[in-house]
Amino acid sequence: MNKIHPMAYVDPAAKLGDHIEIGPFAFVDANTEIGDGCRILNGATVYNHVKMGKDCTVFPGAVVGGIPQDLKFEGEESWVEIGDRVNIRECATVNRGTKASGKAITRIGSDTLIMSYAHIAHDCQIGNHCIIVSYAGLAGETDVHDWGVMGGKSGSHQFSKVGTHAFVAAYAKLTKDVPPYVLAGREPLVFEGVNRVGLLRRGFSEEQVNEIKDIYDTLYFKGMNVSQAVEYIEANFPATEQRDTVLRFIRESKRGIIPKPRPAR
Repeated sequence: MNKIHPMAYVDPAAKLGDHIEIGPFAFVDANTEIGDGCRILNGATVYNHVKMGKDCTVFPGAVVGGIPQDLKFEGEESWVEIGDRVNIRECATVNRGTKASGKAITRIGSDTLIMSYAHIAHDCQIGNHCIIVSYAGLAGETDVHDWGVMGGKSGSHQFSKVGTHAFVAAYAKLTKDVPPYVLAGREPLVFEGVNRVGLLRRGFSEEQVNEIKDIYDTLYFKGMNVSQAVEYIEANFPATEQRDTVLRFIRESKRGIIPKPRPAR
């Protein structure tokens, strides 16, 4: 049984699951699919072409499914697709995709937290277990892989990528890709080490964390350029999921990865 406040607007064409709560002055448009157990709280807006999984909450003032802020958008059908147990906090915004990207869909994976006033632009691909902290702004076609964290007031250039288990500091400006398992900070943004605490909390062993550290020590501090380091790592490190994840990310990067820290003056 659903609990829909009489002051809410729900289009008759919206597809609602079971045990849904929709608060006063909330708006749910046509061509939406809202999964079981979701809550659309007072004053929240879910525009059309949104598919939402189970047990999600959209907090007051948040807007999901707004048309993209992209001059190439021509009114075409495009989507926002959200997984299960996603929290979209107060006044956050999630825009639909565009056909110009070749995707026409913005995705947010399961168990992800979008904090207040964050912005997810068109065609972003946000993985599972991610955290997008308050006031972060993700430009179009930014990818944040599983378990990635974007710090408060950070911002990404369009097409930027953040690797799995990477942590990007507050106020960061992403103009290069942030590879998996690392900490990224400073201005301009640089490699600041391996995300050891986060990895151990998530079940990585000390051996795995040390392997990742050795890989990045080779990449950044052995006097090789990136191409040379990638070849060396592939030839001299045993094939593991961690090694292959790092190498694959670097090879697929189109913007290049963040550099090592500059020497102190």
